[in-house]
Amino acid sequence: MAVAATRVFAMHPEAYSEEARRLLRGGDRPFEFEGLAFAASVEESRAINRVPGPAVIVSAAGMCTAGRVKHHLYRHISDPRSTILFAGFQAAGTLGRLIQDGTDPVRIFGDWLPVRARVETLEDFSAHADQAGLLDWFARLGGLPRRSYAVHGEERAALELAALLRERFGARVEVPRLGESFPLD
Repeated sequence: MAVAATRVFAMHPEAYSEEARRLLRGGDRPFEFEGLAFAASVEESRAINRVPGPAVIVSAAGMCTAGRVKHHLYRHISDPRSTILFAGFQAAGTLGRLIQDGTDPVRIFGDWLPVRARVETLEDFSAHADQAGLLDWFARLGGLPRRSYAVHGEERAALELAALLRERFGARVEVPRLGESFPLD
């Protein structure tokens, strides 16, 4: 899915930040350069770990909590010649967020590994709407929902969004706590 999403993103430079568009105008080709390989299958992904030397790991894989990306991290996280490049937000409590926040060492597959790879984040590639985008979407609903629930993102951001929805639209908004449930009528 990430490979297909990257291809779609590559077709829409109008969605890029001004800085990214400036780089494109200067001739940069972020999705086509020597050494870049997209791994769509399990076998292609496994082959990455057989490549000797350093690697640049671009991860959009579920906050690094499961899947093939953990094998790549295990193999390269302690190599100071490697770079772990996150494409967007990593939720609190996830392996991706621990790495992003500079936790050292980190535990992967039961082993504590030192983080020696360079860690970078590209915020422009996040697939989630920001607060302004969510407020704009809410305004275009064509009517006020009976009740809304802010369930995505970290608690502080969800509480802030709920307060803005109440203030600007008079919306009935809940920010559920872990384990809390609401009847849907």
